[in-house]
Amino acid sequence: FWNTVILCFAFIVIGYSSFLMLVIRSNANPPINENAPVNAVELKAYLGREQYGDWPLVYGQYYNAPVIDLEDGRPKYSKDEEAGRYVITNPRTAREPVYDPDFMTIFPRMYSNASQLHIMGYERWGNVQGRPVRVTRHDGSTDVINKPTFAENLRFFFNYQLGHMYFRYFMWNFAGRQSDVQNRLGNPIKGNWMSGIPFLDNTRLGNQDKLPESITSNPAHNKFYMFPLILGLIGLLYHWKMHKKDTLIVGLLFFMTGIAIILYLNQTPFQPRERDYSYAGSFFAFAIWIGIGTLAIIDALSKRVNLKITTAAVTIICLLLVPGIMAKEGWSNHDRSGRTTVIDVAKNYLEACQPNAVLFTMGDNDTFPLWYAQEVEGVRTDIKIINLSLLNADWYIDYMARRKFYDAEPLPFSMKPEQYRDGTRDYVMIVENPNIEGYHDLSEIIRFVTHDDQRAKIRTVRGMDNYVPTNKFKIPVDSATVVENGTVRPEDAHLVADAVKWEFPDSGIQKNYLMVMDFLSVNDWERPVYFAVTAGRESYMGLEDYFQLDGMVYRLVPIHTPDEGFIHGRVNSAVLYENLMNKFEWGDLNKPGIYLNEDNRKITLWYRRIFTSLADKLVEENKVDSAVAVLDKVVEMLPEENVPYDAEIMFIAEAYYAAGKARKQNALENETYNDQGKEEFDKANTLFKRLIELNNQNLNYYFSFSGKQAVMIERDIDQAIGILQRINYLAARYQQHELAEKANRAIDKYNDLY
Repeated sequence: FWNTVILCFAFIVIGYSSFLMLVIRSNANPPINENAPVNAVELKAYLGREQYGDWPLVYGQYYNAPVIDLEDGRPKYSKDEEAGRYVITNPRTAREPVYDPDFMTIFPRMYSNASQLHIMGYERWGNVQGRPVRVTRHDGSTDVINKPTFAENLRFFFNYQLGHMYFRYFMWNFAGRQSDVQNRLGNPIKGNWMSGIPFLDNTRLGNQDKLPESITSNPAHNKFYMFPLILGLIGLLYHWKMHKKDTLIVGLLFFMTGIAIILYLNQTPFQPRERDYSYAGSFFAFAIWIGIGTLAIIDALSKRVNLKITTAAVTIICLLLVPGIMAKEGWSNHDRSGRTTVIDVAKNYLEACQPNAVLFTMGDNDTFPLWYAQEVEGVRTDIKIINLSLLNADWYIDYMARRKFYDAEPLPFSMKPEQYRDGTRDYVMIVENPNIEGYHDLSEIIRFVTHDDQRAKIRTVRGMDNYVPTNKFKIPVDSATVVENGTVRPEDAHLVADAVKWEFPDSGIQKNYLMVMDFLSVNDWERPVYFAVTAGRESYMGLEDYFQLDGMVYRLVPIHTPDEGFIHGRVNSAVLYENLMNKFEWGDLNKPGIYLNEDNRKITLWYRRIFTSLADKLVEENKVDSAVAVLDKVVEMLPEENVPYDAEIMFIAEAYYAAGKARKQNALENETYNDQGKEEFDKANTLFKRLIELNNQNLNYYFSFSGKQAVMIERDIDQAIGILQRINYLAARYQQHELAEKANRAIDKYNDLY
């Protein structure tokens, strides 16, 4: 007994002592120091995952529960270096909502109202009908709200959290997989498990005889024919029969590293990525039963056949039917050899920036590869990378403001630490003053927001808070300065605006965007400012009309260009051509057999858009040869084999048409017409013909569904028909009548079916 106690204690000490590494490393102040757990308070927050918030597990509210009161949250402690002790720097870091008790439940699975998408997902997966409940709000008003039932709460748990977010992944590993395309809504044509046995798959996943290339050519289209699953279940039953206690131990490992995680995380709908990696331990546990399953078959057959013969035969057969088939089917989408997309993209982000630049990114995928490029490979260490997701945290602002990383100087913020500490100006409301007209200097806005005078505050549920009296801001511009320091090329000097004027698009400003505005107010166009193209419109704060596309980044420039379409701002063809054609690295994207998963393919979508935008600009400037060279490069660089053709190909084909038309027009004007433009038209037609073929395949498969499944893929049907309609329109516009008729026949066929 005491031996066991001492061993348990020793292993607990060994395990928890590893956390000392966090504090030791953090106090060394490395450039990447997330959450900065330099002391006991910050370590507690780090280990408690406080940055992710909390969620109810045993008892809590439904997503539409009315708030009847607010109570003080936990106080914020910080270390006072001079006093040598921890002090409360903010007594109320947040006001916690108190919900109507009638809308509370045990085992709450549908709890989040943080996003309309969450609510839509709850109602979709739980098939929520609810029951009407009359509620009285804190102001005395009454309302009737449809309260979900506990049965609907459980339905969401079994359908989404267990079925979609665990057992689908489990079956990927042991039955087979449809594709690697993310599936957020249970769509029957994306990322489901499949067996490869038609009569089992037809009901769930449509007619398997009509599968299009968009699915069958996906490297993650894996058919395991359920052999691993069957062998594992045999092993589980045999294990239970032979050694129940042993089975419970493996079962506990299976449960705790799989379903228990589901219970604890209480995941909301519309996760940003597939979460299969979270449950690898559970899949390892099941693999133990697969091994025992082989033993079970040997044991059963050895009673009738010689043991040595049985052992050899069963081992060989099981190796062929389970790991053999899994290796054959799964190797292509697990092989990462030769793929350098991530580091190449990271370098292209950085190399697009001018010296001493500040680059704003958003989220992990935008940022981590850039950190790697700087930290490990020493690429462009002069650039200050600012992760907007982290810029809400005071420790990260401190690092950005006080520390020089590599060769990148700190950011010049005007706000002092006590003005941006946690719980202070986390969210500043915009309350427009009707007496304030026009655009106001950003530096004046920052001074107003940081003022402690009560006249600069309004009363909120948290007490007296700072606010912003207008959503119209401006940054002054000295035209001579921006030309001299290279922000604007001399030939574009006549386009420089006297000020960057814009309207903030939301009703309030989060701390991270307030800090960006603070930096912009004091930067005075000294350091080049960039935003990652993948950061998303919400990260741009309404500044898109002053963006310039320089590659995988937008540069903030004082030139007004009305925002149109997917690509924001202006295209400086000279800069972008040099970057895309001569400077950037593209790795082996066109190498046969390279596996590009969905995240990689999303990046290539941006490549296609950026190349096409440059080609369009070059055609506009009548640089037809350069435009065609750009289009040829992107088609060659991203072959269909590695990056399947999708709607983006339409823009490339349309750009070929525009280049061919411009070449033809130039020939007519110079009276040298000799079938000019035909080559560009032929290239466009080739791409369009392939798109028609692919969308015909897709639609033929889509119309094999009926009932609720057909309703779920209506958007995919609309998109496929929309592509055909666009091809028909463009082909007719550029007088490619045969192609237009081919597209039109397909449209008529599927419109009739629709």
